[in-house]
Amino acid sequence: MLAAIMTSVDAPLIVDEVELEEPRAGEVLVDIAHCGVCHSDLHYLDGSLRTGLPVILGHEAAGVVAAVGPDVADLRPGDKVVLTMAPSCGRCYWCANGERTLCQRFAGLVGGAYPDGSTRLSWQGAPVRRGLVLAAFAQRTVVPVEAAVRIPDDMPTEIAAVIGCAVQTGVGAVLNTARVPIGASVVVSGLGAVGLSIVQAAVIAGATTILAADMNAARRAEALRLGATHVADPVSEPIDKLARSLTAGRGADFAFDAVGRGAVVETLLKATRNGGTTVMVGIPSTSDTVNVRALVHAFYEKKLVGCYLGSANPHRDFPRILDLWRAGRLDLAGLVTGRRPLADVNLALDDLRQGAGVRTVLEMDT
Repeated sequence: MLAAIMTSVDAPLIVDEVELEEPRAGEVLVDIAHCGVCHSDLHYLDGSLRTGLPVILGHEAAGVVAAVGPDVADLRPGDKVVLTMAPSCGRCYWCANGERTLCQRFAGLVGGAYPDGSTRLSWQGAPVRRGLVLAAFAQRTVVPVEAAVRIPDDMPTEIAAVIGCAVQTGVGAVLNTARVPIGASVVVSGLGAVGLSIVQAAVIAGATTILAADMNAARRAEALRLGATHVADPVSEPIDKLARSLTAGRGADFAFDAVGRGAVVETLLKATRNGGTTVMVGIPSTSDTVNVRALVHAFYEKKLVGCYLGSANPHRDFPRILDLWRAGRLDLAGLVTGRRPLADVNLALDDLRQGAGVRTVLEMDT
């Protein structure tokens, strides 16, 4: 099969033939139809996040099951699926406590290999690591059956793909992590696919004031279309002051960082009211930090919480997201603004670097 291989930091991906093993017990082989290009992929390429090399990135994908390994009963060849980079066993301490994205059994996969050290992938006779669990910048992938969620046959895979990361993260941040109630005030910083999903989920939750901030004017306009009540350029308008002006001086009930920068989080902490909650949704670099004024944070009972993939349970949440899409309450198609073949993966990454559109997806069959 063809795959896009990362061989070093700040170097173009190499599209070449890669060998892929057949699925083992409890695994499925998936023909990938579409894969979104996400900032998390870019973080590895620019060195903000680290991984062993060579590696195949890509983690926001949908496709069709081509084969199943032994002991797989829930899926069969021909099933259309969305993949998730946070499979869960349902039995460990964290899963039993409803914290599926923290599953202990599959935590090691984030490091790029299965527990026995194998990756199912090789290139030029040597192993290739699995970037972000799925290694989905490829025509095919082998994943644990728990990482594949069946979707209806009439669901377009280019739209379904964005559910696997951006949408489950943004929607889950609002509905699972923060549990935003009706009538709440919300601030969203960063209006890529994740941030725009947060905006839509805030509308679904019944938030009445939604301030959406981004330096990109086109993305601010899209946020207004999707239900934001106010937008701002954070460079020219201090978000903390604007949030207070919209809430009778209190500050927002909830603030969401979809950028992944400590400085943004610090601003959002100032934008939230006493007793309010700031949610870290974007993935920061390994060296980034958040500075908190300890006395202020404690005295005013402000809350700073982490959010990984929307605190989601994909097998529960993906069907709910699809129901919201079918009901016209969640715009998924509007998030997909660019399509490129796998051969043009480096151009798709440039789209991301330049802030072009919202989400570019790779089409594996072209």
